[in-house]
Amino acid sequence: MTSDQNLMLYAKLAGFRLVVLANRFGCDTDFSRELHDRLIEGLEAAVARIRVIMELERTLSSEMTNSLPISCRARPRYSGASPSIYWTTSKSISTPTNTASRAAIGSTL
Repeated sequence: MTSDQNLMLYAKLAGFRLVVLANRFGCDTDFSRELHDRLIEGLEAAVARIRVIMELERTLSSEMTNSLPISCRARPRYSGASPSIYWTTSKSISTPTNTASRAAIGSTL
C-alpha cells in the first residue's frame, strides 16, 4: 500500500474505534461490554501496526533519498542573478572585493 492508503486506513480505523468506544457506553450487559472491549483492543492493535508501517516507510524513503546520487536529487531553483566567479590565467578564483575584506585577508587581490 502507498503511504496515502495507509494514512486513510489509519484514519478509518481510528474513527471506527471512536464509534465503538462511544457505543460501548450504551451496552446493557457485561457480555456486550466485553465484546466491545475486545473489538476496541483489536482496533488499537491495528492502528498501532499502521503507525509502525508508516514510520518504516518514512525511514525507508529518507534513506533512499539520501543514498541517491546528487544528480538524481531535486535541485533548488535560483531566481535572479547568481554570483559571478572569474577565472584568471593563474587558475585562481578572483571575485570583486572591497578594501575591508582585503585588509581582513591580509593580501591584495
